This record gives sequence, C-alpha cells and structure tokens, in this order.
Amino acid sequence: MQPKLSVNIGKIKLKNPVTVASGTFGYAEEFGDFINLKELGAIVTKTITLKPRQGNPPPRTCETPAGMLNSIGLENPGLEAFIREKLPLLKKIGVPIIVSISSEDDAQEFTVLARRLDKIKEVAAIELNISCPNIKLASKPVSQLASLSTGTPAHRHTGKLISQDPNSTYALVKAVRKVTQKTIITKLSPNVTDITEIAMAAQNAGSDAVSLINTLTAISIDIETRKPKIAMVTAGLSGPAIRPVAVRMVWEAYQKIKIPIIGMGGIIDISSALEFIIAGATAISVGTANFINPKVSVEIIEGLKEYLIKNKIKDIRTLIGSLKI
Repeated sequence: MQPKLSVNIGKIKLKNPVTVASGTFGYAEEFGDFINLKELGAIVTKTITLKPRQGNPPPRTCETPAGMLNSIGLENPGLEAFIREKLPLLKKIGVPIIVSISSEDDAQEFTVLARRLDKIKEVAAIELNISCPNIKLASKPVSQLASLSTGTPAHRHTGKLISQDPNSTYALVKAVRKVTQKTIITKLSPNVTDITEIAMAAQNAGSDAVSLINTLTAISIDIETRKPKIAMVTAGLSGPAIRPVAVRMVWEAYQKIKIPIIGMGGIIDISSALEFIIAGATAISVGTANFINPKVSVEIIEGLKEYLIKNKIKDIRTLIGSLKI
C-alpha cells in the first residue's frame, strides 16, 4: 500500500504536508546541495518587505536550552530584488512557492506587496507575517486599512503586533484579500492571551489558512557582563523548547476554525511532526531544525510514509485532529 500524503491549503495542493518555515530556509538555494528540493510539499521564502532591510544589529542569535533566540529583524533585499534575483531559481524547483511578506513602516505596504505578487503565476500563496517580534512597530499600521475593510478605524499600535489584536488582524487580512486571488496564509503570534480569537478574525476576514506559531518573545542574559546576549534585548525563542506551547495552540485553534492550520514550533523529527497533525494541523513547517540537520524535512516526509504504512492508514488526512481526549 502506498499511502496518500497530499493535502490542500486553500487553492494549492501539496504533494505532502511538509513545508519549510520562513526565515530558516533562505530562498532555498542554500539547501540545494543537501536535499532534493522537489521532494518538499512547499517552500516558504524568507520574509520580504517592500524596500530592502539590513535587519537588526548583532549579536542577533544565541543558543538556549532546547532552542535558540533570534532577532534578525527581517533582513531582506526588498520586493523588486527578490523578484529579479531570487524568484527565478524558486520557479525552477517545481513545488508550491509561498512568499512571506511583512512591513515595519506602514501596514498598507502589505497590500502593495500582495497586489504585485498576485500578478506572478509561480507564486502559489502569500504568507502574511503579522507576528514577527523582532521589528519595531509601525507608527501607522492599520488605521487606513480598517476603514477600507470595516468602516471602523482600528487603533494605532504603540507596543502591539498586528497579530496581537483581532480587529487589526481582521482589517489587514480583509484589505489584502481585496487585492489578491492567491491563497492567503496568516502567520499568528503565540504572544497573546487567546490565539483562537486571532485565528477566527483571520478566517472571518478571508484568510485561506493560518500558520502557528511564530516565536515566543524572550530574553537571555550574560551573567558575567550582565548584558543581554541579543543586541535588541528581546528576541524570538524557537526550537523544541516551545513545541508543547505550539501544539496546544494548534489544538485550540483547530477546535474553533474551519480553515487549514500549518503547525510549527520545535518540529525536529517525525514524532514531533505527527504531534502537530494529530492536534489538528493540515500541514507542518520545519524551522530551527534546518540549522541543525539540513536534511530533516525530507527525513520527516519519509517518516510519515513509514508511519502510515505501519499503522495501515491510507490517507494522512484521517490523522488531522485525531487526538483522543
């Protein structure tokens, strides 16, 4: 028996549910010597912004118990350079390309980015990264967008990510939905009281899927110097340390929303990938583990096949949300 691994995320069909997380896989060319990129279910690009960004000052990463901190700050070449220099290689791979987008200065840039990407056939989906904890917050993110989508101004953010407020999440997703026919995936932050509230807002605004979780805000201190190990003081915690939190949030979201969930947060092997699927994720995304083992994503794909065969499961979709309480 050859088990069925394909799943659907919005309008796109993935031949298997294993994707690679934004910011951990570059623009794919860095991993071409280690794995056959064509085997992946999808590739999520490093987040791009409208204009080039140098990112945050170093040090920007450090190890922590069972994880790592990063504060890269969305370093990227900008939209036009991405289209000109990075997209041609991605087009040749032959798997769905999900382009992650974000903005620091003005949330209306999300609509500019989405409108431009909507015209590019090879872009299968757009991930709205509204949950990166490592950038300064926009001074005018969603007030204008809210009037476009709801007629009611959303509050300005002075210390919140867009994904930490359901009204702002709804306004932004709704505005992007108006300018693109592409599949929209909204990336959610774990740094909230109730992630289901944000997931519902994204769904109601027209998002085709949600991905969760992004990193947890954290600090690590050098006790000799009594200074933060990261120049920006706070950073995003990723890796196996956050997995139980991520699995819990995927399970909670699965109870409330009808759109697919892409689960991520500390996936390092077949067992951790299956946890997310059983909790309710339609697909999973491998992040920090790529830095440790560049072959981990394809190893998980093989592991899924073996698990399904061993357990006489014909279709991986029957595993989604199969947690027994």
